[in-house]
Amino acid sequence: MARSTGLAHPVGAAAPDPARALGPDAVARRVRDTLEDVFAAVAATRADTAALLTAAGGTGRAPVSADLAALRPGLHGRLAAQDLVSGAGFVAAPGLLADVPAWLEWWQRGPDGTVRPLLLDLDPAHSAYSDYTHWDWYALPRETGQRAVAGPYVDYLCSDEYSLTLSAPVHVGGRFVGVAAADVYLRHFEAAVLPVLQELPLPARLVNARGRVAASTDPGHLAGSLTKGPDFATVLAAPPSTHHHGALRLTPCAGTPLVLVTPER
Repeated sequence: MARSTGLAHPVGAAAPDPARALGPDAVARRVRDTLEDVFAAVAATRADTAALLTAAGGTGRAPVSADLAALRPGLHGRLAAQDLVSGAGFVAAPGLLADVPAWLEWWQRGPDGTVRPLLLDLDPAHSAYSDYTHWDWYALPRETGQRAVAGPYVDYLCSDEYSLTLSAPVHVGGRFVGVAAADVYLRHFEAAVLPVLQELPLPARLVNARGRVAASTDPGHLAGSLTKGPDFATVLAAPPSTHHHGALRLTPCAGTPLVLVTPER
């Protein structure tokens, strides 16, 4: 389980002045703004992939893994431009490519800043990673047709870091062909959003569609834990508005698939 480094209020720091503190709606918008650049990078990868696969289909042959090399300049550029993004790429639906059963065209930034490929053995005969279709970053976009935030989780596939994965479905001719995605280390996400959450006068947490806490200033709900009770997927699928569940206020983050959970005043 990922453990948040945030507290309701930092040790030695004054609690927010209730008269000047941000409200939940303003905080939700700030969280959205933090992640929108990452989702814009995901959207660019999705558009590049759909165009590439459409062009390959126009030749009358099935696409192969080598075709996806055309995505690399865009992926490298996005990794260089996005401070929050640690990895980015396209994950093909099984059976999409003619030469391999599964494929990740995935690139990541190393500790020294260099961009390098993720090299995985996806042979189902001896690879534990050959079936990635059950992981939330793949399953949620496939099931909902919408973008998703998965995690935090230990990313054994790419980095062995606690991470979030932001993803979106890729469709060609109405057919689901995989997901475009980007990884964000949890420590970088927390550094970006915890100061915003700390502007609230009450403990707060950000929760994804599966109920997993992505960041928190509530010591009772650490990052990586599951929040039980509300159906967060339903909240995110509904028209954007504040919802209420018992003593909790649920504020969707203005189009970003996270819900800000705060106590009712």
